[in-house]
Amino acid sequence: MKQHKKGLFLWLAAVALLLAGALLAGSHGHGETVQEAMRDAVLHNLNQIPFLGGKAVNPGLVSAMTVTAVLLVLAALARILVIPRFRMIPGRLQLLLEELVGLFDRMAQANSPHRHGFLGVYLFGAGAYVFVGTLFELLGLQAVTAQGHSVTLPAPLSDVNAAIALGVLSYLVILSGGIAGNRLRGVGRTLKEFSLPISMSFRLFGALLSGLLVTELVYYFNQLSFVVPVVVGVLFTLLHALIQSYVLTMLTALFYGEVSEPPHRKANEKKLPASGD
Repeated sequence: MKQHKKGLFLWLAAVALLLAGALLAGSHGHGETVQEAMRDAVLHNLNQIPFLGGKAVNPGLVSAMTVTAVLLVLAALARILVIPRFRMIPGRLQLLLEELVGLFDRMAQANSPHRHGFLGVYLFGAGAYVFVGTLFELLGLQAVTAQGHSVTLPAPLSDVNAAIALGVLSYLVILSGGIAGNRLRGVGRTLKEFSLPISMSFRLFGALLSGLLVTELVYYFNQLSFVVPVVVGVLFTLLHALIQSYVLTMLTALFYGEVSEPPHRKANEKKLPASGD
């Protein structure tokens, strides 16, 4: 117990010395103002990365393709190496996978009991992409810009284009549920929610961008660049990963169930209270 207290005391003393040194050293040598750093975090018009054929693209596109490739590889490995070895008495990995799949499947069944097969699959894929994509920025992977500078690859959904793409895709999935369940009537129900893809897109973009901007602002100043960015970055990233995964999948499941619900089901539900009386 004494050794633990001594180690903790030494660690806190080292942190205090580093922080005091940073405060005394001040902030020097920045090549851009904080306004420019935060503007580029939104627009990505300065620190672009050469990609296929040397074309300069937003760092978010590189992050999105990296996250997609990682998820596809993990899915292939799980299908080839893990799933064939499933047993009646599950191990830890099998239990984890079954719980994850069951979580989104239960969400789909609860919100769309009449049609939930494809919905559960999409919720799992979208939730995994948002969660892993948000945690991706914690890796701190570096890339070289067209100007020769080094930048950290951000979360894919901190780019407004990626957030809009995922919001529109979720809306199209909801539309497909309306068409499959109610044909033209389902299309009408979905089109009434014309603001849904906009709200989904900017909810994702705004939430993830807020964490990115706070972290960028903290990193910008030398006085705050010790210890504080670790706490701020990890907390913001974990909270956003969990909250945004849940919000996107729940909204998609809720609206999917609403537009795909058969009309006779609603009629029967309305008659139940009257028959009970």
